[in-house]
Amino acid sequence: MKLIDTEKAVGTILCQDITQIIRGVTKDARFRKGHIVTADDIPVLLSLGKEHLYVWEQQDGLVHENDAAQRLLKLCKNTAMSESLVKEGKIQLAAETDGLFTVDSNRLIAINAIPDIMIATRHGNTQVRRGDKLAAFRVIPLAIQEKYLDEADRAAGSSPILSLHPWKIKKAAVITTGSEIYKGRIQDTFTPVIEEKLAYFDVKMIRHELCDDDTEQIKQAILDARAAGAELILCTGGMSVDPDDRTPGAVRQSGAQIVTYGAPLLPGAMFLMGYLPKTEDTVISPETNCWDEPAPENAVPVLGLPGCVMYAARTVFDVFLPRILAGRRIRKRDIVVSGEGGLCLGCDICTFPNCGFGKQETV
Repeated sequence: MKLIDTEKAVGTILCQDITQIIRGVTKDARFRKGHIVTADDIPVLLSLGKEHLYVWEQQDGLVHENDAAQRLLKLCKNTAMSESLVKEGKIQLAAETDGLFTVDSNRLIAINAIPDIMIATRHGNTQVRRGDKLAAFRVIPLAIQEKYLDEADRAAGSSPILSLHPWKIKKAAVITTGSEIYKGRIQDTFTPVIEEKLAYFDVKMIRHELCDDDTEQIKQAILDARAAGAELILCTGGMSVDPDDRTPGAVRQSGAQIVTYGAPLLPGAMFLMGYLPKTEDTVISPETNCWDEPAPENAVPVLGLPGCVMYAARTVFDVFLPRILAGRRIRKRDIVVSGEGGLCLGCDICTFPNCGFGKQETV
């Protein structure tokens, strides 16, 4: 900082907030730290009793906080994101569309480990609406050593550390299993729940089929849903270990690759995640246990949904559905690491997805 006469301050950058007090009206910063002084500001500053000002003095190797925030913006901003104006050295990002927000956690950690730099985001792998706040960043001091920003550039690499993926899947099929529903003994109360959850993401249920507890019938319903153009196939019921529960076996026999049958989340432990080739002439490995192996290309997600999805407010389905609809492939690793944060606390007032359920610190 350097001290100068206010009348000579045009074009300089303020190093502190300057408060204006009008009795009964306001007491707030009239000029914020980082403000560039204009000719019109001079009379106002003098009226506030400021005949001298501390202003920014450029030095080699130092970067002002506003300029530093612009550099951090380049490390973070991706498509479908809008940035705020710089205020007090801080910039915020907001979503320009509905979609799935993701964070490269390892690169974010590496950047935040650098002295005098901070980037704060919402949790990755969460659904957002247009206008939702995504991230904010700034440097801690008024001026930061440029070498730290250079280090952040290297840690970030060549692509932004944040992403926003619009919803891709628009057509789904629901296969309801269970003799009690198939034979009309009870009403199907599961499908309306699924329809409501899909509608939130503008996904249309293009096909709905009732099946008995019969492996071959369920398998054929899955294949028929694929032929009808379903981009997502949801099987409800028949997911436990009871002898009459045939859904997991039917999914396997359809030719789908099973990523997992079972997940460390409650509610939803009996969750099945698989991928069915888009065409019947394509064959894929029936099962994968590889930690990081992605789902096969050109495949339709097939989910087996346990009964808790019908009655619990939030379950494993709510955690993974946004990722699937955004076209993100679910790996074995994604399921396994969901155990920490995988316990829904059943709060009286549900705030999901703005809560800890289904969140992991590092993905």
